[in-house]
Amino acid sequence: MASFIIEGGHPLSGTIVPQGAKNEALQVICATLLTSEEVTIHNIPNIRDVNNLIQLLRDIGVKVRPIATTGSTDAAQGHGGTDGYSFQADQLNMDYLQSNEFVQKCAQLRGSVMMIGPLLARMGKAVIAKPGGDKIGRRRLDTHFLGFERLGAHFNPVPERSVYEISGHHLKGSYMLLDEASVTGTANIVMAAVMAKGTTTIYNAACEPYVQQLCNMLNRMGAHISGIASNLLTIEGVESLHGTTHRVLPDMIEVGSFIGMAAMVGHGIRIKDVSLGNLGIIPNTFRRMGIKIKEEGDDLFVPCSRHYEIQSFIDGTIMTLADAPWPGLTPDLLSVLITVATQARGSVLFHQKMFESRLFFVDKLIDMGAQIILCDPHRAVVVGHDHKLQLRGGRMSSPDIRAGIALLIAAMSAKGTSRIDNIEQIDRGYENIENRLNALGAHITRMT
Repeated sequence: MASFIIEGGHPLSGTIVPQGAKNEALQVICATLLTSEEVTIHNIPNIRDVNNLIQLLRDIGVKVRPIATTGSTDAAQGHGGTDGYSFQADQLNMDYLQSNEFVQKCAQLRGSVMMIGPLLARMGKAVIAKPGGDKIGRRRLDTHFLGFERLGAHFNPVPERSVYEISGHHLKGSYMLLDEASVTGTANIVMAAVMAKGTTTIYNAACEPYVQQLCNMLNRMGAHISGIASNLLTIEGVESLHGTTHRVLPDMIEVGSFIGMAAMVGHGIRIKDVSLGNLGIIPNTFRRMGIKIKEEGDDLFVPCSRHYEIQSFIDGTIMTLADAPWPGLTPDLLSVLITVATQARGSVLFHQKMFESRLFFVDKLIDMGAQIILCDPHRAVVVGHDHKLQLRGGRMSSPDIRAGIALLIAAMSAKGTSRIDNIEQIDRGYENIENRLNALGAHITRMT
């Protein structure tokens, strides 16, 4: 287990480039299973979850070839020497899906669930184990399973191996109304439906930029998907798909994390090449916290500000920030926003609707001196210090990816030295984060 040692109180300044979007990368990498032709994907983040998924594809026979970084900017930001991979799934070893090794690897990687749709569409069968990932509450897969069943797939439980074997050699298009606008559920069903016979209509589909990117990539591969960017997708099944080239968007969660860092410990930070049109309400949500953000081309610049004051609603009531499906606020940024609010002027109520365990990390902020009232598993009120009371360093452990980066931000702003254990959670979602932040002026040391 590795840890970060953080010496707080050092201001950050300079320019930082966001990595490729983790959630998009997991989807489009799995989509390469839909064709025997070569698919090239650029701007893939060099992070634990993505690397583990790429290795899992290698294990089932996909030919994976790294592509050298072409731009000096990415290399300078620590993007690992490659910015992409080519994938060719022309000789899949489906027997490997029956092995205990495959089941164990799937159980450690939530992204593995995205393999089901492509394998079902192209090979007619798949195996699913209970996937791993963040411990942030129930993350059910019912939406995936119900969608596959509407397409004609059948599930066979194998209790002795704790897996489901899924078969569907003759998938047929169908109308379906999803029980929730699940991003991974929508993506998985879309990938299963692109080669189903007939027309599939998905209502209450997720429409996040990640799903839009996946659908546009599939259309370039020969799929017929309409309604992209809406919650009503129509898919005309095709016989086969071909290769393509794709570029992953910048990670909106990392962009939001950098905005939060700039607000708390920044002396002027430029976040470069953010794909502003795909950030949704993220910049304006931080602005409602009183943070100044300048849009300069496709960059965001957060100037040094000694104070930022939380807005109230028009009628004067306390500001409430809640997560919601796109184009609402992504739940992945609530942990960062809560941390930023601890040093704001004013109070704010956070309502985390989707996961019942994601707010439990606030006890670590309270130990650091933050004034937070945890109302219940879904709601917390933060009373800002307005920088009059600095957080104090301490020892803590990262419970999940997003709480981990929030605690790192808190530690950088705190008085004294902090230690964050279990930083493998942070590594799952943030590439080479300590070196990239140290280049801005942070004092972070990794210990193993």
